[in-house]
Amino acid sequence: MTEAILLVGGKGTRLRPLTVHTPKPMVPAAGVPFLTHQLARARAAGVEHIVLATSYLAEVFEPHFGDGSALGLHIEYVTETEPLGTGGAIRNVASRLRSGPDEPVLIFNGDILTGLDIRALVGAHETSGADVSLHLTRVADPRAYGLVPTDPTGRVTAFLEKPQTPEEIVTDQINAGAYVFRRSVIDMIPAGRPVSVERETFPDLLSSGAHLQGMVDSTYWLDLGTPQAFVRGSADLVLGRAPSPAVPGRHGEHLVLPGASVAADAKLTGGTVIGADALIGEGVRIAGSTVLAGAVVEPGAVITDSLIGAGARIGARSVLSGAVIGDAAAVGADNELREGVRVWCDARLPQGAVRFSSDQ
Repeated sequence: MTEAILLVGGKGTRLRPLTVHTPKPMVPAAGVPFLTHQLARARAAGVEHIVLATSYLAEVFEPHFGDGSALGLHIEYVTETEPLGTGGAIRNVASRLRSGPDEPVLIFNGDILTGLDIRALVGAHETSGADVSLHLTRVADPRAYGLVPTDPTGRVTAFLEKPQTPEEIVTDQINAGAYVFRRSVIDMIPAGRPVSVERETFPDLLSSGAHLQGMVDSTYWLDLGTPQAFVRGSADLVLGRAPSPAVPGRHGEHLVLPGASVAADAKLTGGTVIGADALIGEGVRIAGSTVLAGAVVEPGAVITDSLIGAGARIGARSVLSGAVIGDAAAVGADNELREGVRVWCDARLPQGAVRFSSDQ
């Protein structure tokens, strides 16, 4: 297995305002665009050729990664003129693949942070002789996911939509978003129309008698679809809980990128990332958060489990917890922003405008 397809066309609507100006895979996690971690892990597993299936803000990818040579890869880009879904996107890039009909092609989604043993997945695919192999992971509460039960040999027996009752929860195994396809199977996906690989391709293959194999790997897995999950994933990369050869520094409580200025008495913990040229003032405390390039955090501010957009400003003594601040937004001094709040790009929040407690 030497080539892969990476699906990076989603709009990232659940991550807005982070994705107003930046496609989801390019939002920085642990100091580099999240896509960098996926590319680096694929290269470490032996992948040499990757085709990026792009759509939303497609023009951002190639200027950053070029031909991929800096990562030891050959990268090609295919842009959808209209959204085609996961299966449609895979079929849309098939002409760029070089593999023979029976050779394996790795496919993975651009919003999953995982410790998957890619070589083991490919090995299981080849050993079983499967047409498609799926990475499965186990979750404590599978109600929000599609279930993928398997027989004792790991062969997939069904694809079940999100269960509504306890009786419908027949397994804790879910589709984890990474696959190995026999090259010829990709050509069977209908061309030129939207196709969901999860809802159409896999069930149709199963009903036709194709061999779909599941491999359970529950080391580390996180869907970065929400701001809270994205911040957590970035922190886990910095702390070393999630594996990646692309983290630009040592594992530890914080990662401070070149050009950033951090006051001597500021406290950075919990996998916090301070982006290039950011400015962190005196007495600031930041835990488990990401502060993107050029942002300013004024003295005395306290930030927990939050993401501060590029060029944003957080006023003195403001307290943020579970907040997302868009690029170039300004939060005045003495504000208190709690879980779930999203301040849009370029917005201006006056001093003391939002509080969850008394101003005394």
